[in-house]
Amino acid sequence: MTMLSADCPAVSPGLGATPSGLEKFLRVLSVVTMLMTVPQVWAVWSSTKAVGVSPLSWAAYLFFACLWFHLRDPEARQDDLPGVPRIVLDAAIVVGALWSR
Repeated sequence: MTMLSADCPAVSPGLGATPSGLEKFLRVLSVVTMLMTVPQVWAVWSSTKAVGVSPLSWAAYLFFACLWFHLRDPEARQDDLPGVPRIVLDAAIVVGALWSR
């Protein structure tokens, strides 16, 4: 069995490589899902009660967003445009949900 090295183009296309169609689609989906979180943040912070919002679920989303961002290759983090805003939005929901309880 042959192991691919970490710098193999099949594993990481490298800097300056053109992203594939799937990579472009996943980037768009990442931004769309982040934008879909904005109304939840608005709902939590604009009302006096965060009814139906689970701080535990959103804390899990926050944890995995932080983990994903941390485990990314440092060079790939600069391409992860929605990574930091997603963490901020998830944290805003967790804090807002806990604050309103």
